Amino acid sequence: MQDSQKTEKQKMLAGELYLSTDPELVIERQRARRLARLYNATTEEELEQRSQILQELFGKLGQNFEVVPPFLCDYGSNIYAGKNLYMNFGCVILDCNTVHIGDNLLCAPYVQIYTAYHPTDPIQRLTHRELELAAPVTIGNNVWIGGGAIICPGVTIGDNTTIGAGSVVVKDIPANVVAAGNPCRVIRSLES
Repeated sequence: MQDSQKTEKQKMLAGELYLSTDPELVIERQRARRLARLYNATTEEELEQRSQILQELFGKLGQNFEVVPPFLCDYGSNIYAGKNLYMNFGCVILDCNTVHIGDNLLCAPYVQIYTAYHPTDPIQRLTHRELELAAPVTIGNNVWIGGGAIICPGVTIGDNTTIGAGSVVVKDIPANVVAAGNPCRVIRSLES
């Protein structure tokens, strides 16, 4: 399929420049914002309602999950989470591309997972503000992400890894390590 035949959504998910103001994408973002608003307005006693909203919002959601409001995302439908997901207060996922989350993810407050980014060429960015890019994020099994960490577009985090609070993850982080900092780097291995 040539680029001219692709929808803007197909371009977005393929990591190509896409028009963020495309009517289909606007409608999908409005759907996600409506569901997030409804979710964030629920109380701790409304667990069944919370569960139903998240299952409608996410592309896939495994068993035994807890997402503490407020939670925000761009589409929701591009988030594929395994079982035992826990996200604390204020987590944000900009899922303009896919976000694959393994089993047993623990996110501290205000973790941010971004797939979206803009062209680095200032002329292109200023001339076509509505053009964006997105790269997938993959988070393995048994990962803990500390408070305020930022996971940038295109990053993969391996199984059994801990990301320290306040880290900015701009490159892949392997399995079985503790990593922290800005930019995030491996501090120590967990393997013997």
